[in-house]
Amino acid sequence: LPYRIDLFDNEIESLRTFDPETQRTIEKVGAIRLLPAREFLLTRQGINTFLDRWHDRFTHSDPKKSALYQDIAAGIPSPGAEYFLPLFFEQCAQLLDYLPDDCLIAQIGDSHGAAVKYEQEIRARYDNLHLEQYRPLLKPHEAFVPTDELFARLKQRPGIECVADGTSAAEHLGSAPVPDIALHARDARPLARLQQFLQEHPGCRLLVCAESAGRAEALHTLFSQQGLPLQNVNGWGDFTRGTGATAMAQAALDRSLWLPDENLLLLSESQLFGQQVLQQRRRKQQVDAADNAIRHLNELSLGAPVVHLEHGVGRYHGLITLDIGDSAGEFLHLRYAGDASLYVPVTSLHLISRYGGADPELAPWHRLGSDQWQKARAKAAQQIEDVAAQLLEIHARRAARTRAAFRLFELEMQQFAAEFPFEETPDQQSAIAAVVADMLDPKPMDRLVCGDVGFGKTEVAMRAAFLAALNQRQVAVLVPTTLLAQQHGENFRDRFAQWPVRVETISRFRTAKEQEAVLQKLADGQIDIIIGTHRLLQEDVKFSNLGLLVIDEEHRFGVKQKERMKALRAQVDILTMTATPIPRTLNMSLAGMRDLSLIATPPAKRLAVKTFVRGYDDATVKEAILRELLRGGQVYYLHNDVATIGRCAETISTLVPEARVVIGHGQMRERELEQVMSDFYHQRFNVLVCTTIIETGIDVPNANTILIERADKFGLAQLHQLRGRVGRSHHQAYAYLLTPDARNLTPDAEKRLEAISQADTLGAGFLLANHDLEIRGAGELLGEQQSGQIESVGFSLYMEMLERAVKNLKAGKAAGTNITGEQPNEINLRIPALIPHDYLPDAATRLVLYRRIACAADDDSLRDLQVEMIDRFGTLPDAVKNLFRQTALRLRTVQLGITKLEANHNGLRVEFAAETRVDPFELVKLIQQYPTRYKLEEGKRLVIKEELEDAEARFAAVEALLQKLG
Repeated sequence: LPYRIDLFDNEIESLRTFDPETQRTIEKVGAIRLLPAREFLLTRQGINTFLDRWHDRFTHSDPKKSALYQDIAAGIPSPGAEYFLPLFFEQCAQLLDYLPDDCLIAQIGDSHGAAVKYEQEIRARYDNLHLEQYRPLLKPHEAFVPTDELFARLKQRPGIECVADGTSAAEHLGSAPVPDIALHARDARPLARLQQFLQEHPGCRLLVCAESAGRAEALHTLFSQQGLPLQNVNGWGDFTRGTGATAMAQAALDRSLWLPDENLLLLSESQLFGQQVLQQRRRKQQVDAADNAIRHLNELSLGAPVVHLEHGVGRYHGLITLDIGDSAGEFLHLRYAGDASLYVPVTSLHLISRYGGADPELAPWHRLGSDQWQKARAKAAQQIEDVAAQLLEIHARRAARTRAAFRLFELEMQQFAAEFPFEETPDQQSAIAAVVADMLDPKPMDRLVCGDVGFGKTEVAMRAAFLAALNQRQVAVLVPTTLLAQQHGENFRDRFAQWPVRVETISRFRTAKEQEAVLQKLADGQIDIIIGTHRLLQEDVKFSNLGLLVIDEEHRFGVKQKERMKALRAQVDILTMTATPIPRTLNMSLAGMRDLSLIATPPAKRLAVKTFVRGYDDATVKEAILRELLRGGQVYYLHNDVATIGRCAETISTLVPEARVVIGHGQMRERELEQVMSDFYHQRFNVLVCTTIIETGIDVPNANTILIERADKFGLAQLHQLRGRVGRSHHQAYAYLLTPDARNLTPDAEKRLEAISQADTLGAGFLLANHDLEIRGAGELLGEQQSGQIESVGFSLYMEMLERAVKNLKAGKAAGTNITGEQPNEINLRIPALIPHDYLPDAATRLVLYRRIACAADDDSLRDLQVEMIDRFGTLPDAVKNLFRQTALRLRTVQLGITKLEANHNGLRVEFAAETRVDPFELVKLIQQYPTRYKLEEGKRLVIKEELEDAEARFAAVEALLQKLG
């Protein structure tokens, strides 16, 4: 049922972006409003109204014991305040109030029955909890819309009920099979097949459906070039009523429709380009986004340390607009030591990076104009070159080690892939392709696959294991817990059931005699895939022909086990899987010492786990458990102390009598623990009170709420893994991180809890690993103390410098070659080139987009960004188009070795770098040919006199000049 609240966070985002008038109306209401980040803005008037009404409404409640009351009284936006909006407003709206009167509403399935059932659950929850002193509840009809009222209002509106009768819409319309008109590589020119089809069907009317506004603009250009101009229409109705032969509408359709009787062709973009082309385009964007995940200025707050390549570490103080001459531009405001300010034009954001790798509070604060930064950067550069040389030596040693390459059995691999019951995500396909390519190479594989829990890393390992088994090589799968070994064993046996591949497990769930028999078979080569805990790394384990070692969650193993793994690295292929790599592992992967594959795409219909950090109280525990049980789900309650776990289970049974509680921990006998997990999986119990034994691998799709006691005691990776035990189906899942009083939390614990609660999006594991890297430090790459250099220049810049140093050494450049970044490069045409505030009001989003534009590597990247911005925010204003054109020109000036290019109404001024690529003979010829127009100053500055009044004239003049110089 709809909440009686102003708007949900996604609706407010839509209105904020697309409907300024409604947004202004909402803001006038004044007391409280919901923002995209699920945060409230409280006014003093709203707070006072809330406090007065709380006392009138909840006479039985003690406000001093209510965390929500205390938060609101202190002006803190408290999670869950949306349930109390009637205490802030005289009247609350419904979602239906925001829909137009003629809006068509479709009801699919038994929506009335579902609403009635949900209302019963709400009433049951109210009956159980409304007398709680700490967190009382409003009456159901105050916080939610009653079923009768909702459906009475729905009946007053036009609507349809969807009923399946076994026939498709296309069959009802008399559709014929859609002709094959997708673009093919063998076509002489784009759209050739479509034009041929239209010639064969004279009078045919064509409606092209673009996926988005950005794609529509790109398609308009493409069709116009081929002599097929498209008229814009709002949809099918406008098209059929109109008279134009070819038209364009926005609709993300997967399939096309051909109606021969009407001579009408509805053509989807995916049909035109072929589905695979679109998937590849999306996959490229996702890979790029993952690759740059830690380099963007995301999550940059006021006062946060940032690094400027030329001036050092300062503090970020927001975006400001400044008037320069006859134009306005947006600048990044940085503060430096001595209260000095630096204004960085948004076109130079490629020179800015986040400061990370150490505690931001301990970041240096450099002084503008001093040599402090140059010394720090030079010292870091010298040390980085040493590290780069050692990295190359490691690479060379790895490249020198060879083994017989695996042979690809293409048909069998395709059959095995076809048996996968789910559709691979684009990132999963990329990871599989990378692993297979590594195994086909004579150099031993050492790859890290980083993907969130439940994102399909195990399938990547299974494909690798299958390829190894086809090549008569044994596979060892190393896991941190016995429960995970057992579950992996079952999953592998199911997946390989159709193939002659022998799978065995070894763990403490097996008797000594059984273990001995398994080890003998392993040594004799009778086992293809062995799955086990650290038992697999002991000296008595002998392999017949080990070819692949798969390590699940490497950070869970100790030093001795890692030494044994290191010894194996020289002989076999290593595939490491993790959701949140430890800082050292992540650091090594980013440095290029280990190959890295990111799986950041969530499976279809997966929802992010909603995470709450709460002080422990019985009311919260009771409400969380009861909510899950009322919808037929199961709950994990994590109490990581075996001595008191029994007492904890009794408390929960008393709090929630409806719960069927069972205990599970690592000190239980093997068979007993196995039985407990089996009973919980088969829903004989609905609350499992357990220790961290469930941390990895336990997959119970029906368990979608987890409560973690003393969450402040756990590391980031561990919290993320534990949260990943829920939300493994299409249901909304919840994680409650319960803590003692906030005053007892350590600063690091506060940072970890803040990071885990903010990283509640799907695929957040990689970003969490970066938070961990900042909280704990980067770790040593090669066993030497380089943390001081990382702290002096920041992690992002350190890694970029290291990457350049490695490239320089590979290219044979001498030591000391510039590794600190590009030469300064500035272009200023004195025209408005910015993202206007009224086009995109959110400063943080503007900042990220400025950075992405400034860091674009080529014209294709800029075009993709333009399409994305049109899709997200609408047609580009002239100032944004100017920004893109100016950035494209800057890319060309970098290639030519031009350090500065300025334009005004009198002409152009160009400065050349010492090692410019401009041909001096061309320059001399130009000056000799037009001596009154071109003049060379000080041998490095070209001045051109020309009347350039408007932006178009300046762009044309600069493009013409670069064409001549290039």
